[in-house]
Amino acid sequence: MKTLHFLSLALISATLTLQVSCSNNTTETTDKNKLSGNISISGAFALYPMVVKWAEEFQKLNPDVRIDVSAGGAGKGMTDVLQDMVDVAMISREIKEEEIQKGAWFIAVTKDAVLPVINSSNPVLAEIQKNGITKSQLSTLFTEGKKTTWGKLYNTKDKSNINVFNRSDACGAGEMWAKFFGKKQEDLAGTGVFGDPGIAEAVKNDVNGIGYNNVIYAYDLKSRVLYPGLAIIPIDLNENGVLDPEENFYQNLDSITNAIRTNRYPSPPARELFMVTKGKTFNPIVLAFYNWILTDGQKFIDEGGYVKLTDENIKSQIEKLK
Repeated sequence: MKTLHFLSLALISATLTLQVSCSNNTTETTDKNKLSGNISISGAFALYPMVVKWAEEFQKLNPDVRIDVSAGGAGKGMTDVLQDMVDVAMISREIKEEEIQKGAWFIAVTKDAVLPVINSSNPVLAEIQKNGITKSQLSTLFTEGKKTTWGKLYNTKDKSNINVFNRSDACGAGEMWAKFFGKKQEDLAGTGVFGDPGIAEAVKNDVNGIGYNNVIYAYDLKSRVLYPGLAIIPIDLNENGVLDPEENFYQNLDSITNAIRTNRYPSPPARELFMVTKGKTFNPIVLAFYNWILTDGQKFIDEGGYVKLTDENIKSQIEKLK
């Protein structure tokens, strides 16, 4: 969990930086040959690591540009950008009509998914990996709030209670996880935990825990396998009571992103991730950053643990910037 720990520290640092920069939410002038100024970005945990990487690489090419990025959830990002607290919001769910009416203007930049996670020492892990879990079983656990045991779920003698963890912050992951069941985030049950790293830590520390994480918080970028202490509870998509080979794509980061790319993992909870400004942006630095993300910046998506948009979709996003 070193990377999660690093992200937590980075979040604190970025938030502190943002508190300073928000009071001066300005963009300096540019000349014909050189970009100069600041961009402030806030929002979804899901998109945060990718945008941090993009910002680092973009600033290497444009050393007089400073990009401050903080994560606090998609809801916070949308509020911040619509209230002119930041230049750009990171959003990990669909943009709502009422937000569009308030000025939210968006482009898609990449794709990922929300995954159900459990503790790697779960008492019925062998049964889970053999049979998976159906969508209706997940819905019962996450939306009805009824106490049950792992033994009842998998027809064993185990009497361990299932402890459900849910996000306490307004977030795209929660909204997309609820939408998977035809619900809204406020319909989800369980113990509320703040942020993606918080859910991962809660499940890691509870052998009977179950929660949900964005891909990048379940798998280690360097090793490309699950973080120690975490396991995925695979979804029995055809609900035949057995995890078939074509449903078993959770072995490593590359296998799950390939399943998302090829639509074998359902959407929702897979979804596009967005960058949002208040109104169509004419900020030259934001436009340059967007154009770079949709062209040269795409080469960092695979190593970052995300999924590229289709070529047609990227072309349409670039057209929106003109």
